[in-house]
Amino acid sequence: MFYIIRTMSAGTQVCFGLMCVLIAFLYQWYPSSNYSSIVTDQILDEYDFIVVGGGSAGSVLASRLSEDSDKTVLLLEAGEHFNASPLTHIPLAWGPLEHTEFDWEFYTEKQTQCFKGMKDNKGYWPRGRVLGGSGILNGMQYTRGSKFDYDEWAADGCDGWSYKDVLPYFLKSEDIQIDDLKSSPHHSSGGPLAVSYSPPTDLTNLFMKAGQELGYEITDYNGKDQEGFSVVQSNVRNGVRSSTCLEYLGKIGNRDNLHVTVKTVVSKVDIKNGRAVGVFYIRDNKKFYVKAKKEVILSAGAVNSPQLLMLSGIGPKDHLDEMGISVIKDLPVGKYLKDHQLVVLPSVINKPYGFTKNQLLSQWTRFQYDWFKSGPLANTGLDGSAFLHLDKSKRGKTYPDIQIIFFNFPFADNIFDFKDEIANEYLVQDGSLHGFSTDICITHPVSTGTLKLRSTDPFDPPAIDPQYFSDKRDVETMIGGIRIWEKLTETETFKDLGVNINQLKLSFCSQFEFRSDEYWECFIRHVSATEYHHACTCRMGGENDPLAVVDPQLRVKGIKGLRVVDASVLHNITSGNTNAPTIMIAEKAADMIRGKDTVSKYRKTF
Repeated sequence: MFYIIRTMSAGTQVCFGLMCVLIAFLYQWYPSSNYSSIVTDQILDEYDFIVVGGGSAGSVLASRLSEDSDKTVLLLEAGEHFNASPLTHIPLAWGPLEHTEFDWEFYTEKQTQCFKGMKDNKGYWPRGRVLGGSGILNGMQYTRGSKFDYDEWAADGCDGWSYKDVLPYFLKSEDIQIDDLKSSPHHSSGGPLAVSYSPPTDLTNLFMKAGQELGYEITDYNGKDQEGFSVVQSNVRNGVRSSTCLEYLGKIGNRDNLHVTVKTVVSKVDIKNGRAVGVFYIRDNKKFYVKAKKEVILSAGAVNSPQLLMLSGIGPKDHLDEMGISVIKDLPVGKYLKDHQLVVLPSVINKPYGFTKNQLLSQWTRFQYDWFKSGPLANTGLDGSAFLHLDKSKRGKTYPDIQIIFFNFPFADNIFDFKDEIANEYLVQDGSLHGFSTDICITHPVSTGTLKLRSTDPFDPPAIDPQYFSDKRDVETMIGGIRIWEKLTETETFKDLGVNINQLKLSFCSQFEFRSDEYWECFIRHVSATEYHHACTCRMGGENDPLAVVDPQLRVKGIKGLRVVDASVLHNITSGNTNAPTIMIAEKAADMIRGKDTVSKYRKTF
């Protein structure tokens, strides 16, 4: 290529250069300009449906509801359009998007049982403040959860939410891009959401090989059996993040009956005579009101949806009384906060596998992505995942205890907000070093937190008290996951990579014998962090469930015309990443609201 350019005349070189610039410009920005047109400044006085929040659930719901051309739909998003930054489409840009205008940047209350290594003993909770929500900030791992999760929901009174009930909605949304899985009855093609393998690295197969050395099977964790080691399935299409805002809204273009707005903050749901009739919102520092003829649907996420309910007079009576808010309905909003906790175990290796920090920041890496949608930035950073039982006798009988995620780079940046002295010792500071990071996560923590209002100001973040590891059983489960990682370090595969467990012998827990239960407990309570899977704050449940906020139709109990559709309604947190279940919930909710069955062709018997 460079030889050809050198042999051109000067004028031809200039023309060639201008042509390349034009192609690059069109390649990068032309599609984006089309997607920007879905947003409108026009808001009518009244709509059939008002959807609050344009995240993973809200984008799906607004798109599906507006498929009925005789119904009008308004989608109100507090954040910016997803095209406000090209980073929102780059798979490996989830880290740089944190602490930006696209992030609500929540922090928990000070904790005593965890976050001892975090600044001010508070945990950082990134949440997407952007059209696309946290589906713009996440690592894109597509994980449905265990069939035992949903069967347990149904057994607990959530009628219509068993595995056989929800699987069709997973299939409806999916467009499988993995050749080996296209014929699987557990997958489908043609849906909006791409599911693919992130471009493999030299580490991908090695993670699988190490699992096999320990006696585990290589499996499809979204298939018949979740247990085992798997290549990560990701929401990426041709090197671009396959987010719901892009796939469900951007690609459908304008619909006359759908209005999408951004930078619009809903401050309160208007409830009259036990019915939601509209919402108050703030835009350009002015207050407005819009009516809902049929329903108001909150899809603002596991933090903002409960906050908005309580600001509207729906929540625990004692807390609302304390805040001076008139109680419309006494419900346990925010009382069943669940989240997955993780610990990251970084490893430096002796082979040039995976990605170094310097490589990720190089101009060549950006050139590869901008021109060809390839290279490290087209990778999600997640190579492998494993779902494992600590008690092997429970295999096939219940959901797994832990999830492991293998990242193809050593964690170097302080994305979890560790204290400086902790970060300097714990994270891999040398940007030239190759390595990987093992993420150990509890799938079903016993500890339960709470979410309350901090004030009656809708712009004040709520008081988040996750209470991680307040139940000692969670510590024991996490140690069990670390013990499996210790065995992985002893496999021939990891030994050949030069993995040295002594890298985790750190001074802040040096008062305990290295690798003892006491040492690992100290380690966990210092550096464990959120897996970004906040859920259950508006829990779904049956009529007699004392912790339920919504019924199995996702209707707020005792209030007509008001539903919640997002991760906050999970009856219990699912086994693994929560984005796919959130999308499923939105697909199923759309059918409930429309009174239609759009998934009959996806119903299967296994």
